Amino acid sequence: MDSFENLIALLLRRDGWWTATSFKVDLTKAEKREIGTHSAPRWELDVVAYKGQNNEVLAIECKSFLDSTGVVYRKGAFEPPDRYKLFAREKTREIVLRRLVDQLVATGSCAPRPTIRLGLATGNIAKRTDRAGLQALFEKENWRLLDDDWVRERLKDTAGAGYENDVAIVVAKILEGDRLAR
Repeated sequence: MDSFENLIALLLRRDGWWTATSFKVDLTKAEKREIGTHSAPRWELDVVAYKGQNNEVLAIECKSFLDSTGVVYRKGAFEPPDRYKLFAREKTREIVLRRLVDQLVATGSCAPRPTIRLGLATGNIAKRTDRAGLQALFEKENWRLLDDDWVRERLKDTAGAGYENDVAIVVAKILEGDRLAR
C-alpha cells in the first residue's frame, strides 16, 4: 500500500532520516537461487531509511492492515510466515540486507560499514498478546517496530509542525485542530 509506505517515510524524515520507498535490491542470480527465488525480479523493500548521524540503515517492511485483523504473531511465529519473508527466513534476510548495504555503499548513498536494522511498520496489530510477542522478538533481534502507537504519536507531533504541502501533514493538522476546537 503506497500511501502507508509514504506516510512511514514522511514520519521517519521528520525524525531526521533520509528515505526511499519501493527500493529495489539487486540480487545476483546465485543469491536468488540461494534463497529460492531464481526467477523473481529484484527484491523490493517498502522503505529504506538512512541516518548519517550514526551511519544507520533501516530496511522497513510496511503492513498497514488498517481494516483487517492486523499483524498476527503467535507461538513465536508470524502468521502467515510467507507474508513476512525477511522476518521469517534468516537466510533471505541475511542475503537481502547484505546486498542492500553493498548497493548503498557502492552508490555513495551511505558511508561504509553502516549498522543495518530490519524494521516493521504497521497500522494494526491483531491482539495484545501478538503485540507483546512482537515487542519481545524485536528487542531480542535488535529490530525496529514502528507500530500503530508509534504512528499515532508521530502524527500528533506532525500536527504541531510548520505547514508543508503533504497530505499526511494537512490531515494531521485538521484532526488536531478539530480536537482542540472541542
